[in-house]
Amino acid sequence: MPTTQCFVQTNGLQLAYLDHHDSDSSETLILMPGLTANSHSFDGLIAAGLSQSVRVLAVDLRGRGLSDKPSIGYSPRDHARDIIGMLDALGLERVVMGGHSYGGLLSMYLAVHYPERVKKMVVIDAGEMHPNVRQLIQPSIDRLGKPVDSWDAYLSRVKQTPYYHAGFWDAGLESYYRADVQDLPDGRVVSRSTPDVIEQAVEQILTVNWREVMPQATQPALFLHATQGAGPAPTPPVMDDAGADITRASLPDVRYHRLDANHMTVLFGANALIGARLIADFTRE
Repeated sequence: MPTTQCFVQTNGLQLAYLDHHDSDSSETLILMPGLTANSHSFDGLIAAGLSQSVRVLAVDLRGRGLSDKPSIGYSPRDHARDIIGMLDALGLERVVMGGHSYGGLLSMYLAVHYPERVKKMVVIDAGEMHPNVRQLIQPSIDRLGKPVDSWDAYLSRVKQTPYYHAGFWDAGLESYYRADVQDLPDGRVVSRSTPDVIEQAVEQILTVNWREVMPQATQPALFLHATQGAGPAPTPPVMDDAGADITRASLPDVRYHRLDANHMTVLFGANALIGARLIADFTRE
C-alpha cells in the first residue's frame, strides 16, 4: 500500500506527514493525532483499508514526531494555522478534517474558524471529556523525556500501561510507539516530544470553552466514542456517556457510533476495522 513520508513548510516551520494514497478518490482526509501522539497512531486504520477508499494525510503536529519543535506556539490557533498552511502548500481547498482526542478537538476548532476549508469532520473520542481527563491521560505524558535503556525495554514498559491492562496488543501499536522515540548514541531511546511542549499544548487547549465551540461546527460530523475505561475497573473512560451525550447534543449535524474499546485501542485491531469502514462510508457520501 503506497505510503510516503513527506514534509511541508507551513507557518514558519516544517511539518511532517504520512501520505497514504491507495485509491482514486478525489477526497482527502486529514488525520491529526492525540496530545502526545504521532502520525503512526493511525497505522491501524490504514492497515484496515481506510486509504483504499480515501487519500489519508496523517500529520505529526508541531512538537511531535518528525515535525519541528519550537519552544513556544502550542495553542489551538497555532496548530490550526499549521494545518491551513499545509493545505495551502498542497493545493487542497476543502478536505475532510479528522483526528483522535486532541486531534479531534482541533478538527472542530478548524471547522469553526476555517469553515470554507472543512467539508466534513471525523471526531474520534473527543469533545466533552471526563472531568478528570488530565489524570486519565497522564500515562501517555509520563513517558516523555525519560531515557530508557533500550527499545525493547521501552516497548515492555508501554505494554504495562493501563490502556493495555487486558492484554490487548496489535502490530500497529508497535509501529506507533517506535515512531514515538529516537535512538540515543549510547543505545538508549527517548521520546521525540518533550514534557514542556506537551504541557503547553494541554494547558492551552483546556482554556477553550468547547461547549461554545461545538455548536458552531455545522459541518456533517462522524463521532466515534470509545466506551471502555482507560484502565482496570473502576477507571472511567476518557469520555464517559455523559460527555458523549453533551457532544452529540452540541454538534448540529452528527452521526454517532459507540465502540467497545478504550481511548487507545479504538484505533487498532478489530476496532480499527470497524472505524475504517465507518470513516470510509462517511467520507464517500
